[in-house]
Amino acid sequence: MFGPDVTFCGVPRCDLDDPSTLTAADVVIIGAPYDAGTSYRAGARFGPKMIRTTDYLEHDSSRPHLALRVDPLRDMKVLDAGDVLMPGVEGKAALDALESAVWTAAEAGAIPLILGGDHTITWPDVTGVARARGWGRVSVIHFDAHADTGDVQYGSLIGHGLPMRRLIESGACRGDRFLQIGLRGYWPEPPTLQWMAEQGMRSFEMHEVVSRGLDAVLEEAFAIAIDGCDGVFVSVDLDVVDPGMAPGTGTPEPGGITSRQLLDAVRRIAIELPVVGADVVEVAPAYDAAEITSFLANRVVLEMLSGIAYRRTGGTWESIPKTLLEGRAAPLRPSREDGSSSQAPRASSAPRRGRRAARTR
Repeated sequence: MFGPDVTFCGVPRCDLDDPSTLTAADVVIIGAPYDAGTSYRAGARFGPKMIRTTDYLEHDSSRPHLALRVDPLRDMKVLDAGDVLMPGVEGKAALDALESAVWTAAEAGAIPLILGGDHTITWPDVTGVARARGWGRVSVIHFDAHADTGDVQYGSLIGHGLPMRRLIESGACRGDRFLQIGLRGYWPEPPTLQWMAEQGMRSFEMHEVVSRGLDAVLEEAFAIAIDGCDGVFVSVDLDVVDPGMAPGTGTPEPGGITSRQLLDAVRRIAIELPVVGADVVEVAPAYDAAEITSFLANRVVLEMLSGIAYRRTGGTWESIPKTLLEGRAAPLRPSREDGSSSQAPRASSAPRRGRRAARTR
């Protein structure tokens, strides 16, 4: 809607109105340029454009992952459906259009990966996936500085501070299978926190993340997420990261996790859990510095895709090579008579699928 007609890293285009274009798709990327739900600084409607295009590499539909040794854009069928038409003046109609788009992708057997947009969009995102995968059978892992469980925002039931309450009230997902990581600051108020406790939600505030360590928090969240649910939806609000590393967002809150921690966490979730949907939200480019928030959001998407691709090869978190070149070096020749050894020449072989010529910066 609000940018050039490009796809994420150059992946092929698909048309949600033509089911034949979704055949055998593993992941469908959907843009949700919506920020009518913002309570402070608007601008996240330009997020999808920046997430798709902020990358110093060529738009060639290939991204080999250094650590995981997969190329998610080649090893899986990843398609981009473009942006859903979401004019802010239409209120619920725009969100209904997004829900329909997400449901279409999920019903076709693909994993919808939605580029936001403000966090209001998680309401239709999870709802669309739940309609296809099973009502109340999808758990949610939610990275955010804010709980987004408010009841009413400026007299409306629609807003980026409210979507998680709407989801739980509707039954699309269970409150006791809703995990939040990174909360901090001074909102929501005690009555809302009381409501959250009554729903059985598990919310990890930053003090707990720091004191226990992010790995321990993730392990507890994983155990809850897969208990009685068939899949996991991952929602990443970029304001979970400290604004010193991700300033381009609408409601920045100091004291968050680092960008490195977020990328590692997203990769681990995609490897260890059955991800059935995801969104990346609250990138507001107008408040960014040197595009660092957009760069991070682009890499969050790629880490999610790479983790999913690695999981499909049978890879586990423990099986990730410990070093970059592990298993790649040529074997040593038998020792010479003088006691020295030499390295055998590399055997010639056809290029690995997805490998490209070396790039220059």
